[in-house]
Amino acid sequence: MAYEVTIGIPVYNVEKYIRQTLECILGQTFESIEYVFCDDCGTDKSVAIIEEIKSQHPRGSDIRILRQPKNMGVGCARNRIVEEAKGRYLYFMDSDDMIAPNTIEVMYQNARKYEAEIVYGSMDKIFVYKGGEVFHYRSYPDVQFLKEDEFANYVFRKYDGIQGSTCNFLIDINVYSKYGLKYKPINYWEDFSFTFDLPTHVKRVVLLPDVTYFYMCRADTLSNYQERDIIAKDEILDTMMAINELKVGTDRLRGKPYFAKRCYKLMMTCFYICCTILRNETIIHPSFSRKEIRDLMKSPLTLVDTLRLKDRKIENLFLYMLGVIPAWLTVSCIRLLGKKKGLV
Repeated sequence: MAYEVTIGIPVYNVEKYIRQTLECILGQTFESIEYVFCDDCGTDKSVAIIEEIKSQHPRGSDIRILRQPKNMGVGCARNRIVEEAKGRYLYFMDSDDMIAPNTIEVMYQNARKYEAEIVYGSMDKIFVYKGGEVFHYRSYPDVQFLKEDEFANYVFRKYDGIQGSTCNFLIDINVYSKYGLKYKPINYWEDFSFTFDLPTHVKRVVLLPDVTYFYMCRADTLSNYQERDIIAKDEILDTMMAINELKVGTDRLRGKPYFAKRCYKLMMTCFYICCTILRNETIIHPSFSRKEIRDLMKSPLTLVDTLRLKDRKIENLFLYMLGVIPAWLTVSCIRLLGKKKGLV
């Protein structure tokens, strides 16, 4: 059976939350949805709960459970869902989050109305581990981008231009195959290199002010470093490997009106990661050397390239220098600026 939309959800040890997630997606007002779960070989009862609801719910026949041969990480699970999705559009969400009852309906209507490749919705962030505080984590204006480079220009105009997560946007499934897009086989920031350059591949995009997603921020997730006793150095190195691929891909975008702004955003991401390393240096094992931190700040541009930029020249030049000056000075500068920004 063909569907208009696939909702894809990687699953790994979320038995405490998966029932609530299932209830909200099965209650969608839109009808033509398949629900694809990818079991990443967890050790709890998550999949058993899905199977139970599949056997009892009126929409149970629309649920499919894919099983990985072994635990391969959330990036590989997302790729598997992309490969097997039957929907015309794909919508990812995490297995412990929730969406509004009309999320798929409002996104699909806008995708069809504007012939959009992607529709983004706004979201609320709910701090479960702090007592349930809620705030607008990502609230978009009501706007449509329908011209070449228009959306990418909007995204790269400032550091925090668009969400870094692959959740809460409806995307034409053909975008993946057309541009050969895949998620990295890692567990933390597996979607960052995908979402970072996604705006450079698409033209017709819609942003919605409607809150369609509820991001449940919990203490026991990888995204919350501040709640952990030990951080493995390899986690951060995997993230940097994905970012280095973005650096290698910089040449592809030379001549684009957003080129300098993209370089700045990419290097500021490296800066923030360095701040995270310094803020958590007592719990990262093994530790990073000053040279390793300096090398994370290596720019994809040469000095000549940087001096030729017509936009963001001073900012890019400063970030370039952090990657070439003595390592002790790089670390000192990052520590000082990070403290001023409240990041270290």
